[in-house]
Amino acid sequence: MQLEMNHLNASSRVHQDRGFLSANTGDNNMTLRCFYEGDAVMLYWYKQTLGQEPRLISTSYKHDIDGTFYNEFQSDPRFTLVRVKGKNHLKITNLHISDSATYYCASSYLFTLDFAEGTTINVNHSGLNFQTLAQQATSKAIQPGDAVTLNCTVNTGTCDGERSVYWFRTEGESYPGLIHTCGGRKDNCEKEPNTQTHTCVYNLPLKSLNLSNVGTYYCAAASCGHILFGNETKLDTEVKLYLVMEGILSVQCVVFIAVNMHRGKK
Repeated sequence: MQLEMNHLNASSRVHQDRGFLSANTGDNNMTLRCFYEGDAVMLYWYKQTLGQEPRLISTSYKHDIDGTFYNEFQSDPRFTLVRVKGKNHLKITNLHISDSATYYCASSYLFTLDFAEGTTINVNHSGLNFQTLAQQATSKAIQPGDAVTLNCTVNTGTCDGERSVYWFRTEGESYPGLIHTCGGRKDNCEKEPNTQTHTCVYNLPLKSLNLSNVGTYYCAAASCGHILFGNETKLDTEVKLYLVMEGILSVQCVVFIAVNMHRGKK
C-alpha cells in the first residue's frame, strides 16, 4: 500500500493560523499553532529549510499526551509539543538562527497525508546584516503597465560562500508564496575596503505591472549555514485604486448609455 500525499495547500483536517513570524536569536518562546479535525489519527511536524528537503520533527497519535521526536530534534530539548484535544502545537525555546525555516503541521487519516499551510520563521541575528530595498520611490504611484525593480542587499560579514537567493510574495492575510529563485554568483558581490564584509546585490525586475503584482515582497538568502530574511517591500497599492476607479467609470458609462437608450425609445 502506498501513502497518498496531498499537495501543500490548506487542508480541511489540519490548519496553521500564522503564515510568517519574526524573532531574534535567544528569544525564549515561539509557539507554532496547529489545529486538527476529529478524524485525524496521526499528527506530524516537518521543518523545511530553504533549498532542502523537509525533515521530520515529530509524530504523535491522536490520543497520546506526548509525541516522538526524530532526527536532530530527538536530542534537542528546545523543541517540545503542546498537545490538547484538537491542537498539536510546536514550541521552540532559545531560538537559533538555524531555526529559520518553514514548519508544516500534517495529519493522516486512512492512507491520506494532509499538510497545513505552513509557518515561516525568520530569526534575526545582530551579527549579520541583511536588508531589502525598493528602487522605485514610494511616493510615486505605480500604474498598470509600469515596471519596477526590487533589489536585495546582503551584507554577509566574513561569509564568502555560495548562496541561494529566494523571493516571496504575500497579499493581505495570505501565506507567503515562492515566486523566484536565483543562484548566488560571486560577481554580484563586492568586498568593502579594509573590512571582511562582502556586500551582494540581487535584483528582481517586475515588468508590465497589474493587480496580481500588488503585495508584500520578501527576499531570503541561504549561505554559510545561515538563512536570512530581508525587510518587507510593499508595492504601491494604488494599482488597486486605479483599477477600481476604472471599473467604476466603466459602470457609470454603461448606466449612462442604458438610460439614454431608454429615453430614446419613449
